[in-house]
Amino acid sequence: MKSIFIYLICFMPLTTIAQLNPIKSGLYRWSDHKVISNGDRTGRPVFEGTSPHFEYLEMHATTQEVGADPSTAHANEDIEEILIVKEGLMQVTIEEESTVLAANGVISLMPQQMHSLSNVGDSPLTYFVIRYKARKPMDISRGIASGGSLVINADSLKFQPNDRGGSRSYFDRSTAMCERLEMHTTTLEGKGPSHEPHAHKESEIILMISGETVMTIDGKEYHATSGDFYFIEPQLLHGIRNVTDQPTSYFAFKWK
Repeated sequence: MKSIFIYLICFMPLTTIAQLNPIKSGLYRWSDHKVISNGDRTGRPVFEGTSPHFEYLEMHATTQEVGADPSTAHANEDIEEILIVKEGLMQVTIEEESTVLAANGVISLMPQQMHSLSNVGDSPLTYFVIRYKARKPMDISRGIASGGSLVINADSLKFQPNDRGGSRSYFDRSTAMCERLEMHTTTLEGKGPSHEPHAHKESEIILMISGETVMTIDGKEYHATSGDFYFIEPQLLHGIRNVTDQPTSYFAFKWK
């Protein structure tokens, strides 16, 4: 039964791509995700569909309980992944090299690399997984030239202060699936906007780490807290702001 559960969460069938609908801009709340429990694991499917740059885009969250068996080692033939640690301690093994990641740790995982994940902490491990396949042909050599798979702990990155708070840059590069994939975190120390509303040709996800924000997307307002995220389609005018006097932090990543 456990192997079936892992298959459903980690190996979504790509034979149904033609039947998938475009993923719409807006707010996706942590509390709205369906919970699927099986023994020492809990899965939360978030969405599955297409986007302007991806013929397949799927996102889910997984929780591994303390002492859970590591995920089955596998390689994705033609799928690239981003993994983000929400809470707990994760040991990721990629091609027999292991690294431990804490909260806000990030993995940018190339296709065709053997990998497995395990909880090595004394509390549950929860992480997001974003899986995608580009509309354009996969370019493994481009991904290798840009550094291959990356495993990044947040505390290894320099915090760059600014007049609103600051940011940490994770990467800005091309990958096997993306002409450009950029990722950073932003911290806003007090109430107010991060920047003026803007639009760009990349798709974007804003994933809340802490605090409360309001995002305006194409004239509509959405309110988010920790674990929630916004999805923004290309060329839509959008802007985010901190709506309290307490600090807020979030991931921002965009791609084309």
